[in-house]
Amino acid sequence: MKAAAFQGSTWGALFVLTASVLWGTTGTAATFAPGVSPLAIGAVAMGFGGVLQAAIAARPMLAFGSSLRRHWRTVALGSVAVAVYPLAFYSSMHLAGVAVGTVVSIGSAPLASAVIERVVDRIPFTGRWAAGAMLGVSGAVLLCATDSGPGHGPPAAGSEWSTPLGIILGLVAGLTYALYSWAAHRLINTGVPSRAVMGSIFGAGGLLLMPVLAATGAPLLASWQNLSVGVYMAFVPMFAGYVLFGWGLARIRASTATTLSLAETVVAAVLAVVVVGERLSAPAWAGAALIAGSLVVLTLPAPWLRIRTGVTATVVPVRQLPDDTSAAPAGSASAGSSGDSGL
Repeated sequence: MKAAAFQGSTWGALFVLTASVLWGTTGTAATFAPGVSPLAIGAVAMGFGGVLQAAIAARPMLAFGSSLRRHWRTVALGSVAVAVYPLAFYSSMHLAGVAVGTVVSIGSAPLASAVIERVVDRIPFTGRWAAGAMLGVSGAVLLCATDSGPGHGPPAAGSEWSTPLGIILGLVAGLTYALYSWAAHRLINTGVPSRAVMGSIFGAGGLLLMPVLAATGAPLLASWQNLSVGVYMAFVPMFAGYVLFGWGLARIRASTATTLSLAETVVAAVLAVVVVGERLSAPAWAGAALIAGSLVVLTLPAPWLRIRTGVTATVVPVRQLPDDTSAAPAGSASAGSSGDSGL
């Protein structure tokens, strides 16, 4: 396939959606290692996944080392956010339940991301993003407020503070997800290839997680099943997922990427029903439909929206970047092409 086939925000949206499908499997996968703590799951997934990102990006990281050092504060902010995110995310699911933890974490990220862009980069909110975010967050609220049935099981044992604390940790996860997405997008917009950006941010974040893994990871070696879960989490949703996410961030805004990642909540809900045996009520399925609607709003090319609805979309252009052949499939082009629909 020629390079032009991978240009534009539509491909960026598809890359992020594919990453979100992979991420949506993590909650179900974690149920196959019940004896492993959420801190260990988060540390092995993002820790090894981040180190792998750095390993495959060694050459572009060295080639663009001066640029990365010049923006070391952004790299450091993104790396710390990468390290905090999985610990907060998996702990949130452990305390508040998989459904609530996932929805609060992922559902709060688009709002946090848009606010960061508005405050730091002075990027205005667009009507298209607002419509997509309103649909997506409404759907997330419906999913969050719905009892998923007897197959779901209680949140972490014990205290009446478990669910509120889980929700607070979910908000921390959403904020840190928005922060590292913004940091990566900002670095990519300086002309550094997405592969080098993701390798530096996630590699440093992965190293920060190694002490946590050393302190909590012994149960991962207690059985082949636990180890298999850890290997899957590191290689598939974290490593492959964030490679795709990096390609997406080279083509669309961070706030759009985090809104598109609401697809993760739908995938997680479907897998909970099909694999884990949870039951979702009618309001929960309505929430999933609203999230799907938000994805349609955000992924349809702007010309299609203008033709079908007669409404002129608000376009916020993404800065044109040089080709990132090190980060994308062979011959792939980078962000800001003429096909960008202003996501």
